[in-house]
Amino acid sequence: MTGSSSVALALGLPLAGAVVIALLGRRPNLRETAMLGVAGALFLVVVSIARDLLAGGTPGLELIEVMPGLALAFEVEPLGILFGLVASGLWIVTGAYAIGYMRAHHEGNQTRFYACFAIAISSALGIAFARNMFTLFVFYEMLTLSTYPLVTHHGTEKAMRAGRIYLGVLFTTSVGMLLLAMIWTWTISGTLEFAQGGLLADDTEPVVVAILLALYAFGTGKAALMPFHRWLPAAMVAPTPVSALLHAVAVVKAGVFTVMKVVVYVFGIDLLSSTGASIWLMYTAAITVLLASLVAMTKDNLKAMLAYSTVSQLSYIVLGAALANEAGVLGGSMHIAMHAMGKITLFFCAGAIYVAAHKTEISQLDGIGRIMPLTLSAYFIGAISVIGLPPMGGSWSKWFLILGAAEAQQVALVVVLMLSSLLNVAYLMPVVVRGFFRPPRAVGAAAGVKEAPLFCLVPLCLTAGGCIVLFFLADEIHGFLTPLIGS
Repeated sequence: MTGSSSVALALGLPLAGAVVIALLGRRPNLRETAMLGVAGALFLVVVSIARDLLAGGTPGLELIEVMPGLALAFEVEPLGILFGLVASGLWIVTGAYAIGYMRAHHEGNQTRFYACFAIAISSALGIAFARNMFTLFVFYEMLTLSTYPLVTHHGTEKAMRAGRIYLGVLFTTSVGMLLLAMIWTWTISGTLEFAQGGLLADDTEPVVVAILLALYAFGTGKAALMPFHRWLPAAMVAPTPVSALLHAVAVVKAGVFTVMKVVVYVFGIDLLSSTGASIWLMYTAAITVLLASLVAMTKDNLKAMLAYSTVSQLSYIVLGAALANEAGVLGGSMHIAMHAMGKITLFFCAGAIYVAAHKTEISQLDGIGRIMPLTLSAYFIGAISVIGLPPMGGSWSKWFLILGAAEAQQVALVVVLMLSSLLNVAYLMPVVVRGFFRPPRAVGAAAGVKEAPLFCLVPLCLTAGGCIVLFFLADEIHGFLTPLIGS
């Protein structure tokens, strides 16, 4: 299979899967088997593209030239394939988890749910493999539209209000700022094609670079930089598999991926480093890291706490991009995968607790570890990874981010990164302490083990194991990403 046909297949498989899912809507077993089959096949295709890239190939595809110099086109590079592997790989476990969750809750509109999920995965891969900013923007908006029905899945007034916030923030930022930044970039450079070392000329005025960077950073609303983060906590009204999609598999990762891609391939880290144009973004990201962590500490609702944790963790990646040095960019890029695995585990555990014990508040979880020991053990592993302690994958990405801050001589940011890990402990570990070390509130509540259905339990155990596996794969991931900074 050629590189172009592999890319076409990766983009087309989820779309074809969405059609098959819709056609099998009245036959749930076949529908969900087809969904898992397409997800598995897609992952194998993305793995084959990764192998092609490692072998020195440049897999790509040009669909159509919209106007001279502006094409809907794809070209795979290390950062994109990392995001592609995350999105396609986690679709398998999220799809399996969704079967157990959606059936246990007798959710309606399940066919629409699975079909929109498949379209969202195709959109995420379009973003991952985009050759230029125009292509990325098209699939960025496609991702927003395909996930709106998932956010509003329940159809309640609360869900519809969350959907309005979701569309309002994401479209306002993308059309009002991201599109403007793209047009401005085109007028300066005459192209939107991503280029190694950046496409902006070295003589671009520093003030122009800083303003453009602000338009790109805040225009990418999916990165959830404060104050454009409100859509993310609001979207927690959706079912837990949607929360996993939003926080780990596709949506927010598309946001921070876009910021990293723009920094590396539009601006270039040398331009940002020499002009100091990204210093303001470093501190904006640092403020978001701390404030979101402090808000997370105030939340009793488990999913709300995890939502603000995501807002905080995303800004680690933005901070890594803004540092504009090798350790920062590589640490931020690694955190895309490390955070995805840890956070999806935490959301899977939250959903499993809701399915099996009907608990949503942290204050209700006393003794839950005696009833659901596997679930809470997986939660503990995911939490340790998000905190950044070994032997979990998150420890490596945070280590490189701290190195990047030190190399940039930003002592305050080193302090922020270390302090934020302590704040992570403060809001994530009370669940473990309550669950394992406090007696159940109700007499006899701890009698027997009552885990969630296997379709929920197995995925969360797999992703918890993934947090450990990533710790030992960190060197390979770091080496794979090194070409980002031209080494």
